[in-house]
Amino acid sequence: MKIRVLGCSGAIAKDCKTTSFLVDSELLIDAGTGVGDLDLEEMRKVDYVLLTHAHLDHVAALPLMVDACAAKRDRPLKVFALPGTISALRAHIFNNVIWPDFSCIPTPQNPFITFHEVAVGQSLQFGDKYVEVLPAVHTVPACGYAVTVGTGCWVFSGDTERNPAFWHRVNQLNVAMLVIETAFSNREKELAQKALHLSPMVLAKELDNIPKGQRYPIYIMHTKPAETEQIMAEIQRFDQTMPFGPNVTHDIRWLRAGQELEI
Repeated sequence: MKIRVLGCSGAIAKDCKTTSFLVDSELLIDAGTGVGDLDLEEMRKVDYVLLTHAHLDHVAALPLMVDACAAKRDRPLKVFALPGTISALRAHIFNNVIWPDFSCIPTPQNPFITFHEVAVGQSLQFGDKYVEVLPAVHTVPACGYAVTVGTGCWVFSGDTERNPAFWHRVNQLNVAMLVIETAFSNREKELAQKALHLSPMVLAKELDNIPKGQRYPIYIMHTKPAETEQIMAEIQRFDQTMPFGPNVTHDIRWLRAGQELEI
């Protein structure tokens, strides 16, 4: 399984694109501005989109992507999300004001997209990939995902703050790689808590939920472009990052757009 990082930033700037991951060629997890790096043929090959939540940095490219490749597709794009996320998309994006309602055109019987509700704890299958919907704690209905091929799984936290239920389930999985958000620096820890995002000091406590002896790469994402260096420096203070040294507890790395991860 190959995961292509199209975007992993908490906002836009030069070389900073918002959240989107292409898993192999047919599965897209979130549809932030990073989707714009796909060419038309790559967009056409995407059959399934899994959304973590309805915030703009995670859905901004979805209506534009559908518009770009609809003429090249012979079947609807299937969008999977929590019921609250689907309701928000229908009310605020695909509402014939902000954007046409692609779930009804060109005809209700043959639309450009179809919506499919998921629930935390549910398992889905896409070809040889199994996807479990994981809990998240955010300001709107939100979730994360664990994608498994074979025995190892790629875990994506989505946008979340402290999340005991997430760790309870993740610690039962054979995790090969974790992608977790840290949106704000410690100096903005109060804003992070209000916005239900992680800061480095809270991340440190969250990572303490990983049992001793379990070790896998942990990629940090969703940093604000203006604070990325500060956030990574603060993380390094509590847990030495690459290159490895004598006091390493976790294998922590910074995720970048354009990276390809393989499991």
